[in-house]
Amino acid sequence: MKASLRPGVSRTQHLVVDVDRSIGFMGEDGRVYGTPYLVRDIEHTCRDLLLEHGDAGEDSVGTDIAIKHVAPTLLGMPVEITVTISAVEGRKVSFDVSAKDDVESICTGTHGRFVVDVGKTIERLKAKAAKRTVKAG
Repeated sequence: MKASLRPGVSRTQHLVVDVDRSIGFMGEDGRVYGTPYLVRDIEHTCRDLLLEHGDAGEDSVGTDIAIKHVAPTLLGMPVEITVTISAVEGRKVSFDVSAKDDVESICTGTHGRFVVDVGKTIERLKAKAAKRTVKAG
């Protein structure tokens, strides 16, 4: 991680709620930004910020998220997601998150990510898979 990764650093992502980001179980007239898609977009925004301040071979994984999705966003509406680093504790990075559409605030919360070495993580995953294969056999 670069020294530029510190509390107060932020990133804003702009997107438009399309069909793939919406829930459809209330019919076409009830399509709104689905909470699982909002969570995904928050995670991607935080990850993108970390990648800007990471070293070669580093990435991050999500560790926790707590949001309040307080207002619907209609299909076709623009959304602005802002994430701000609130703490850096070793490789653990905490974020304050918020989102709004062009009418109102739609979300507030927090998200945590852990910066990992991709090569080491792949090795740990392979070791876990090997243990699983042994138990299945």
